[in-house]
Amino acid sequence: MPTAPATSIEDKLKQLTSISALLHFFDIGFDSGLMHEWQGDLLKRFNGYVLLTKPQDWFDYRRCLKNAYCKVQRARLDRSSKTRSACRGCTSCERR
Repeated sequence: MPTAPATSIEDKLKQLTSISALLHFFDIGFDSGLMHEWQGDLLKRFNGYVLLTKPQDWFDYRRCLKNAYCKVQRARLDRSSKTRSACRGCTSCERR
């Protein structure tokens, strides 16, 4: 049972003090303007994905954060255009 790596990742996550540090830890590029405005929503979505998926390793946690970032970024897109448009900056979304 691979609980040891997950535990060390959980310990590392507890040490991170900001959402920017979290994104750097998981090597995810981000828009700093987005972070100031949407960091609370991003953190809430990330924690929700962690609870739902119960990640086992670094890659699973990264996927949770990447999906949360994508969801927040998609929410910012103009919904009045009635067209489907891809996320800005992220092309590795699981939805594709």
